[in-house]
Amino acid sequence: MNVRKLLLLAIFATLIASYFFFDLGQYLSLDYIKNQQASFDALYQENPVLILGGFFVLYVVVTALSLPGAAIMTLAAGALFGFWVALVLVSFASSIGATLAFLASRFLFHDSVQHRFGDRLKKLNDGVKKDGAFYLFTLRLVPAFPFFVINLVMGLTPIKVVTFYWVSQVGMLAGTAVYVLAGTQLGQVKSASGLLSPELIGAFVLLGIFPWIAKFIMARLQARKVYQGWQKPDHFDRNLIVIGAGSAGLVSAYIAATVKAKVTLIEKHKMGGDCLNTGCVPSKALIKSARFAWHDKEADKYGFDTIRSDFRFSKLMARVHKVIEKIEPHDSVERYTELGVDCRQGEARIVSPWEVEIRNGDSTERLTARSIIIASGARPFVPPIPGIEDMDILTSDNLWAVQEQPKRLVVLGGGPIGCELAQTFARLGSQVMQVEMLPRIMPREDDDAAALVTASLQESGVDVMTEHKAVRFAREGNDKVLYVEHSGEEKRLEFDAVLVAVGRRANTDGLGLDELHLPTNDNGTVTVNEQLQSRYPNIYACGDVAGPYQFTHTAAHQAWYAAVNALFGSLKRFSVDYRVIPWATFTDPEVARVGLNEQDADEQGVDYEVTRYGIDDLDRAIADSNDHGFVKVITAKGSDKILGVTIVGTGASDLIAEYVLAMKHGLGLNKILGTIHIYPTMAEANKFAAGEWKKAHKPEGLLRWVERFHDWRR
Repeated sequence: MNVRKLLLLAIFATLIASYFFFDLGQYLSLDYIKNQQASFDALYQENPVLILGGFFVLYVVVTALSLPGAAIMTLAAGALFGFWVALVLVSFASSIGATLAFLASRFLFHDSVQHRFGDRLKKLNDGVKKDGAFYLFTLRLVPAFPFFVINLVMGLTPIKVVTFYWVSQVGMLAGTAVYVLAGTQLGQVKSASGLLSPELIGAFVLLGIFPWIAKFIMARLQARKVYQGWQKPDHFDRNLIVIGAGSAGLVSAYIAATVKAKVTLIEKHKMGGDCLNTGCVPSKALIKSARFAWHDKEADKYGFDTIRSDFRFSKLMARVHKVIEKIEPHDSVERYTELGVDCRQGEARIVSPWEVEIRNGDSTERLTARSIIIASGARPFVPPIPGIEDMDILTSDNLWAVQEQPKRLVVLGGGPIGCELAQTFARLGSQVMQVEMLPRIMPREDDDAAALVTASLQESGVDVMTEHKAVRFAREGNDKVLYVEHSGEEKRLEFDAVLVAVGRRANTDGLGLDELHLPTNDNGTVTVNEQLQSRYPNIYACGDVAGPYQFTHTAAHQAWYAAVNALFGSLKRFSVDYRVIPWATFTDPEVARVGLNEQDADEQGVDYEVTRYGIDDLDRAIADSNDHGFVKVITAKGSDKILGVTIVGTGASDLIAEYVLAMKHGLGLNKILGTIHIYPTMAEANKFAAGEWKKAHKPEGLLRWVERFHDWRR
C-alpha cells in the first residue's frame, strides 16, 4: 500500500476513532435532537443558510465515513426543516457522501481485492458491467440493505463513478422521502398523546412496509423489461409444464400434482432419464457384477483355494437391463398418470415465456402454462479430438447396448465415471488403459483419496496413464489407434473400443432458448439465480441442465425449490440450500464426500484442523478383510464444528450419511462421539474419528489436576 493510501486510511481511522472516543454519537440521537429542537428552530430562523449548510456538510461527512446516525439525521431533517427542504437537502448530501465513501473504497482496496479474488469475482464483475445500474438501483430502493455497506462494496466493482452517483441519487430518493415524512411527523409531537396520532402511526407504517413496496415495484419494473415484446395469455392451460422426465422433472411434476396443480410432464425419450436408463442404475448393477467376479482374485484373502467366476458378458448386460426393468415402474407413465400428472411423449420447444410446443412425429400441439420448468438433463461431452469422428465411441449413454466385451479398452477421463467404468471392465478381464491429462485422477478429491483409488485401479489391472494428453485417433489397417502425448513424447495405443468420460454437457439444444434470448453458461447449463429462475422469472431450470452439481440427488433437491417457487412464488420464494451436498464415487474402495476437503479449505483460506482415522484399525473391517481406507474430518480451528468429511473405504457412500445429517443440523463431533454405534459395524469408524478429535483436544491442564486429586485420594 503506497503512502497516499496509508495517509488517507490514517485520516479516516482518526476521524472514525474520534467519533467513538468523544462519544459524538450522542449528538446524533433522536432524544438529543428532540430536546434541542426549540434551539435549532431559533437558530434556523436567525440564519437559515448557515444551519442548512452546516447540516449538509455534517451529513456528507457522516455518510462518507460510514458512521452510524445517517438515518437519525434524515428523521431530524424532516422534523427541523419540513418535508421539501429536508428532502432536497438529504437527497443531495447522502448521494455526495455515498460517492465519497465509494471513491475511498475504490482508491484504498479495489486493486488489491481484484488482484487477489479476481477469479471469484469475475461473475460479479461481468454482471456489474452489464447491468450494474439496475443492480445498484435495486439495492438503493430497498432500505433493508445497509447503504454504507453498498457504498463500500460497490467501490470494489468496475461500476463507473458517474453511474454510481446518479443511480444513488435517484434510487435513494423514495426511501429518503419516507424517512423525511416520518421525521416531519415526529417534529410535531408535543406530548405523549401525539405518539398515537394517525399521521405519525401512518408515517411509521409506511416506513415499515416500504421495503416490500419497493421490492414489488422493482419486480414489476424488471418483469416489464424482461417480457417486453411478448404477449401474455389471458388464461393458461396448465399451472406448470415440466420439460424432461429425469430425476429433477419427475420430482417437480410429483410435487405439483401433490398440491393439486394442473401439470404436464414432457419427455422425448424414456421416463426416468439418464439415472435410470443410462447412468446410476445400470452402472451400479455392472459394478456389482464386476465386484463379484473379482472375488476369484481374492480367494486366498477369504480362506478359499479357488473361487470360480465364469461368466458371459452378454448375460451380465442382460442382468443390467433386468435391474432397469425392475426399477422402471417407479418412474413409469402409468404411475405418474395415476398421481395426476399429464404425461406427454415428444420433443418440447419453448415458443414464448408461457407457451410450449410439443412435437411427436407429424403431430404438433401447443400448451400454455403460468410457469415452466426446464429439467432436460445432460449428455456426455465428446471432445473435438482429431479423428474421433471416425471411431465408434462409447459413452455412458450407449455403453449399455454393447453385447461383446472389448478386449482392449481405452477410457478417456479420470473423473468418477471414468474411474468406475475403468475398474469395472478391468475386473471383468478387459485390458484397460485410462488416459487422463491432469497429474492425477479424481482432481476434485484430496491427494490421499485419489492415491488410494489409483492404487486400487492399478491392482485391478487398469493402466492409469496420468499426464497423458489425447492427441489424435487414427485407423491404421485393421487397427484402431490413439496417439497420446506424455513428457513431450508421443505414444501409440492400440484398442478395440474407446469409452469417453470427460464430462457432461447440458441438454438445451432444440428447446428454443436462443429465440427467447435465454442465456446459458459455457457448459450449456441454463443461467439461473438462487431461486432457480432464468432470465424470465416464470421459467425455471433444475437438475443437470442447471448445475452446479450434476448428481441425481441434487437434481431432486433442486426440484423441490423449482416446483414450490414456480407454483407459489408470488407469495414466497425460496433460495436453494447448497450448504450440505454429499456425493460418492463408486470405485472399490468407494470415495464419499460432503462439504470441504483439504484442497477446498486451502483455496478458500479457511482456518481448519484435520482429524483422520484409519479404517485398517476397525474391527469389522478387519473381519471382512476390507481394512483399507480412512475417515478424514475437516473442522473449524479449535472447534468440533464439521466443515467437511471425506471417507475412503468399503461402504463409504453409506457411512457418510451420519455426517451429512450432523452438518445439516449443526451437530459437532462431540455429538457423534456421544452416540451409541453398534459393534461390530463399519459405522463405528465415524465414532472413532470423533474420538481421535477428542483425544487431540483433551484438557491437559484439567487432567493434571484430576491426577493430583486421585493421588491425594490414594
